[in-house]
Amino acid sequence: MSVVRHILPAVILAIACLGGWEAYVALTGTSPLVLPAPSDVLNGLRVERTAIARHAAATIGVASVGFGLSVLFAIAVSVALHFAGWLRRGMMPLLVASQTVPIVALAPLMVLWFGFGLLPKVLLVILVTFFPMVVSLMAGYATLPRAFRDQLVSMGAGRWQVFRRATLPSARGHFFAGLRISATYAIVATIFAEYAGARRGLGIYILTAKNNFRADLVLSAVVVSALLTLALLALIQLVDRLTGRRYRRATHA
Repeated sequence: MSVVRHILPAVILAIACLGGWEAYVALTGTSPLVLPAPSDVLNGLRVERTAIARHAAATIGVASVGFGLSVLFAIAVSVALHFAGWLRRGMMPLLVASQTVPIVALAPLMVLWFGFGLLPKVLLVILVTFFPMVVSLMAGYATLPRAFRDQLVSMGAGRWQVFRRATLPSARGHFFAGLRISATYAIVATIFAEYAGARRGLGIYILTAKNNFRADLVLSAVVVSALLTLALLALIQLVDRLTGRRYRRATHA
């Protein structure tokens, strides 16, 4: 029942917005070339379901590889920055500066440098998604109470033992928060990379539909990309819950 209570208001609001959109298009007679009705978008999704599914599968593959590598890279970088203060002082400004480069400008450069294969798209996903996880992990490491660290040190624990037994577990909540933030960018970054240059994927499908003046198909692909992002967030939430039970038992112990 608690899940229904949380989801129901969003469902009602979404239905109300879609109903208002449908009514506006019907009453004003807006051309479907400019603003297709939700029913036209759903119909386009139904008619083109095979092609959209094929392109969505390509996008999922790239996003999965890029996001998975991004998680590993973010963990490795955060650990290195945690143990090396001089490295943290030198790299953090560079990491912040890397996020100021517009993805619209970065995507074509990646394609220009690395071609139309998997590599440029994966690199773009990593560049876009790893920074929130690094920042979240660094903030999580800093939440370890000093008393815990001092007690472990007094018992003979070294820096790595303190990190593994206390610092890393204390950052768990921050890690999943950063993971959720990054997950919202993963699909978008993949689509931007495909939009700049690809043979398959939702990005190239959107570009083709736009060039054919099919706004309904563009919005159909947008709906699919939104659903993919929500599915990724739901998967992260599931992993958080499943691992949270074990974490709580270990913490109480």
